[in-house]
Amino acid sequence: MTAVQTEGEATPTPIRNGSSRLDETDHDLVAALQIAPRVPANALGEILGVPTSTVTRRLKRLQDERLLKVVGRFAWPLILSGNPQQLWIHCHPGQTFRVAEQLKAFPEIQYIMVTSGSSDIYADLFPLIGTDLDELIGHRIPSLEGIAAVETRLVLDSRRVGVSWRLQRLSPEQKDALSAHVVPVNQPALRSTRDLTDVEFRTMCELGRNARASAAEIARTLNVGNSTAYRAIQMLLTSGAVSPRVEVEPGAVGFPLAAVVSLQLKPKHIETVLETLGEHPSARMVSMVTGKAPIVFHGVFKGPQEFSQFLMKDVGALPGIQSMDTCVGLSILRRYWMDRDGLRIGDQVEGLLRR
Repeated sequence: MTAVQTEGEATPTPIRNGSSRLDETDHDLVAALQIAPRVPANALGEILGVPTSTVTRRLKRLQDERLLKVVGRFAWPLILSGNPQQLWIHCHPGQTFRVAEQLKAFPEIQYIMVTSGSSDIYADLFPLIGTDLDELIGHRIPSLEGIAAVETRLVLDSRRVGVSWRLQRLSPEQKDALSAHVVPVNQPALRSTRDLTDVEFRTMCELGRNARASAAEIARTLNVGNSTAYRAIQMLLTSGAVSPRVEVEPGAVGFPLAAVVSLQLKPKHIETVLETLGEHPSARMVSMVTGKAPIVFHGVFKGPQEFSQFLMKDVGALPGIQSMDTCVGLSILRRYWMDRDGLRIGDQVEGLLRR
């Protein structure tokens, strides 16, 4: 079991100058919540060997300092009208951060990274229901002041997504105990938000902002009975309409280097490479896309040395690779529809859930 801080020990040093000063207990809490985002504080404390009061205090501090959020991931068929698009944006000299700030005005932009690679900005575009995608990628975004060119790649297959990334620090026994607090998805998937009652839709909105919200909290917010709120929460979780996920900047827990690797390879090896990269512990997103480089890998690393070893040993061992292009993030301005200020997490973009 990982060593933890007791009640008598000093309070962790706060975040300063964009550097993580989270201690071992904070890291354990993050790792545990990645497995079971809705686990009660008393169970979380018992599993980690930490007093419940410490768990409660630490979670409040992390949330108050905007270093951690537990939000609800909406099932893509309920919010999107098509597959995501990757945008590789080239800017006029000196205009990169201005363009990145302008991109924040689009609720369809889920992720924004200023890079040091062959493009100046990488962004993920998710066509929300009601979005005029042709107008967005054919006119509105390319015409932003400061943009020189935009390359758009359609995502054909998402083999791994950001919610799958884990801190590898808990014991198998702790992981098993946490898994017992995960609500299983064992009911038919919803086809549309129009199938929801008003209470269920509003509950879905609340869980999107705070996926640890209890039935009592939802009931007070929506002015309904506790049993009504509980049934709505269970239906949304068991159908997979909402999947709780932890949001924390990787840099806050020791992985400050974000990188994107685009791979050209022989078509017969695409499936093998997708599967292999999707299982890599550094992977946050692995996709098959249109364009010259059919596989795009997003990963986070402890530093340049770890990244270089990944490229030489792990990518180097993959079959059929013909060429690769790499870029490293200089600044993450938005991740999963929440703007970022260094390691701090802003509010979720409004209007993701539509009827």
